[in-house]
Amino acid sequence: MKIALYGRVFKKESGLFIQALYKQMQDSDIGFCTEELFLAQLVANNIRISNTDTFSNKAELVKHKPDIFLVLGGDGTMLDSIVYTHGSDIPVMGLNTGRLGFLTGEQKPDLGKWMDHLIKGHYSIDKRTVLQLESNHPLFEGINYGLNDFVIHKKDSSSMMTIHTYLNGEFLNSYWSDGLIISTPTGSTGYSLSCGGPILYPGSDSFVITPIAPHNLNVRPMVVSDQHVISFEIEDRSTSFLVSLDSRSETINANYNLAVRKADFYFNLLSFNDENYLKTLRKKLMWGIDNRNI
Repeated sequence: MKIALYGRVFKKESGLFIQALYKQMQDSDIGFCTEELFLAQLVANNIRISNTDTFSNKAELVKHKPDIFLVLGGDGTMLDSIVYTHGSDIPVMGLNTGRLGFLTGEQKPDLGKWMDHLIKGHYSIDKRTVLQLESNHPLFEGINYGLNDFVIHKKDSSSMMTIHTYLNGEFLNSYWSDGLIISTPTGSTGYSLSCGGPILYPGSDSFVITPIAPHNLNVRPMVVSDQHVISFEIEDRSTSFLVSLDSRSETINANYNLAVRKADFYFNLLSFNDENYLKTLRKKLMWGIDNRNI
C-alpha cells in the first residue's frame, strides 16, 4: 500500500500527531509520498520525515500510483485535493486537523486503529458528484472542476446583479441578487445551506440552484436533475464579477459565457465502515440535542 499526503497549512498544534502518523506508516511498511509545499512546511517546523517521495501536480502524483490520497486539514483542504486527483479514481480520505469537517472525518483518531482499518480494507468508497465549468475564456488554469459548488458573486458594487439562467438552453429565470450558487449534494451543507438551500443526500443525482440575497422574496432555491446543463448570462452596472469553484476564485467580466454540468467522473471519498453520512449530519449540525439542558 502507498499513501499520498497533502495539507494546505501546517498548524503547530498538529505537529506531534503528524509526526506520529509518518512513524506509524513506516512501522507498518506503508509507502508514502508528500506534496512538495506541505513537506517544506513540515521540515520548517522540525517534523522529521525520511525517505518520502514528493509530488507537486496531478501528473507527478499519478506516477507514484498511490492507493489513497490522504488529506490533513479541514474541509477546505479536502476540496483543494480535486486539483490533484480529478479524473484519476484515487480514493481520497481526510484526517481532520481543521474545524467543522463534514468531509474529513474525526479529529486526530487513534492511529493504530486507523492504520489497521486501512490495511484490512475495512472502509467503503462513496462516489460524489463533481461539477464541471465550461467557459469561452480560460479559467482556473484549466482545472475547472468543483466538488462543492460553483458561485457567481458581485465584486465591486453594492448594487444587485442580474443573472439570466437557462436549463439546457431554455430560459429558467433572471435572478436579481448578490449572486447565485450551483451546488452538488456534497456542497449542499456549505454555502448553499447558509443561504437557505436544502440539504441533498449524496447520490440524489441533483443540483440545487440557490440565489444569494435575492431581491424578489418569492424566488427560492430550486432542485434540478444533474443531467441538466445550467448556463448563465450576467448583467450588471459593474464591469467585473467573482466566480468560484469551491475555494478557488477568479475575476471575470460580462464577456464570459459560463455553463456548468455534471463531470464525467466522480470524487471517490473513502470512509471507514463505522462512519456514514447521516451520522455526520447529526454530529456536525447537532441534530437531536436538547439545548435546554446545555
